[in-house]
Amino acid sequence: MSILKHIGNTPLVRLNRIGKDASSPLFGKCEHMNPGGSVKDRIALYIINDAEERGLLKPGLTIIEATAGNTGMGLALVAAARGYKLVCVLPEKMSVDKRVALATLGAQVIVTPNVPPSSPDYFKTIARQMAEENGWFLADQFNNPANVLAHYETTANEIIKQVDGPIGAFVSGSGTGGTISGVGKRLKE
Repeated sequence: MSILKHIGNTPLVRLNRIGKDASSPLFGKCEHMNPGGSVKDRIALYIINDAEERGLLKPGLTIIEATAGNTGMGLALVAAARGYKLVCVLPEKMSVDKRVALATLGAQVIVTPNVPPSSPDYFKTIARQMAEENGWFLADQFNNPANVLAHYETTANEIIKQVDGPIGAFVSGSGTGGTISGVGKRLKE
């Protein structure tokens, strides 16, 4: 069985101590139980599946992504399982541990200086430029609709099924905005 089959379907646990004084039960979704250790495994799988379906990604092509963290890990996991080469462009502020973990999964890691977005050396600018120059597939987690769709179709539906009752609120961290946008849209329906 492929490791990719273990992405998603993470447990939802009741937070008894944190929510003991709350008027409604509080739950936490255990996204750390995805194979790459975060919710970003979901978007990595969706981005690569979508690119394959649209003919943007074929065997032998390289994936590149500007990442400051967990999306790179998710992409490295999926790329390794599917046989793609992955290049991750990271700002130098990222930990050495993160760089080593990416390399261990087979990603080529390119470190850029910590510069503002207006600089030509900004990590997102470098990734986009390298994708264009080399004909690589830019995953583009920040603008790729598959990011939101992953959470709309998987995370949200899991939450709805697991809670099995009315959901009064949803709280999420926000990086690209994919989780809150996808889950939020589905819960509002």
